[in-house]
Amino acid sequence: MSELFIGLMSGTSVNAIDAVLMDFSKSNTHIVESFSQPIGNALKIEINRAIANQTWPQEIDELDTQFAKASSQAVHHLLSKASLSASQIAAVGSHGQTVFHDPKGVPPISIQIGHPQKIADNTKITTIGNFRQADIDAGGQGAPLACAYHELLFRNKKENCAVLNLGGIANITLLPADNTLNVIGFDTGPANTLLDTWIKKHQSIEYDKNGAWAKAGMVNQGLLNLLLEDEYFKLPPPKSTGREKFNPIWLQHKLDQYEEFVTENDVQATLVALTVKSVTQAIQTWAPNTSRILLCGGGSNNAHLVSQLQSENKNIHVELTSTYGVSEEWMEAMAFAWLAKQTQEGKPGNLPSVTGASKSLVLGNIHDPI
Repeated sequence: MSELFIGLMSGTSVNAIDAVLMDFSKSNTHIVESFSQPIGNALKIEINRAIANQTWPQEIDELDTQFAKASSQAVHHLLSKASLSASQIAAVGSHGQTVFHDPKGVPPISIQIGHPQKIADNTKITTIGNFRQADIDAGGQGAPLACAYHELLFRNKKENCAVLNLGGIANITLLPADNTLNVIGFDTGPANTLLDTWIKKHQSIEYDKNGAWAKAGMVNQGLLNLLLEDEYFKLPPPKSTGREKFNPIWLQHKLDQYEEFVTENDVQATLVALTVKSVTQAIQTWAPNTSRILLCGGGSNNAHLVSQLQSENKNIHVELTSTYGVSEEWMEAMAFAWLAKQTQEGKPGNLPSVTGASKSLVLGNIHDPI
């Protein structure tokens, strides 16, 4: 049986579909090939509109089809780069693009577009998707789901460590050295999503390269304190969040509450501090003996953010996951390739101690090509 699996991931920022081809016969981290396909501007605008509206218009079906088509194209490009055929691949694990996430709603739900059956039909590869719903149906958050993969790769008996994914939302996996203790994982709060939207609004660029604009500003302590007063930061895990909560409307509401004038530049600096402080508070509250933070995700390229994180956590080593041979750029897509393998083998993919689900579960639905 083939040990070649493809993982597809598109995060909160709606920038690209990351695709990795993994060979699990060699190791749990062996990448054969990788490819990142930018999401077309027209599709990105429509997805962001759907997320912002938090309603499900008739065209959601059309978005579902369009995103499945884009995902299929990413698979075809990946196979072409690797000089492999569809018949050589065991399965595709597709996260899809989250457009709504409310695991505590009525009904509890998490919606990802990019229909896996359409991907299977377009690529002629068995595709596994809808990874979150089974966990939600069992009372869990359905997120974060990469924690089981983080545990497999990084948990050790020598030290307490944390894996910090700095995507649109920051999420953390706390891995105790004592194997009698449970792994804890949760979304700590916003990361790139607010940073990117603020700089795009005021500088007309997609992101703050190396955090240069934020670095040139000053943290406004009063505004930072107000942002940190949000109830989400006080909630105990399990918890997860997204752009339904942390979005430009949320930020503007906080700015309207804060009566002092704050420059655009200083807001950006303060948003970096918000990410750093919320992550630091999470570690101090739930894993105060952590000795190492391993960074992955797009925010790990933000030199200013990483520097501030290290300054705030002077007694903790802050490093990239690539220091240990695991690409920080492709970590999330790698996790969904691994989750697809777990599903195909009938093995659990969630950690109840992370998501709050009532039990360990095989995640996702398997779609064979028609």
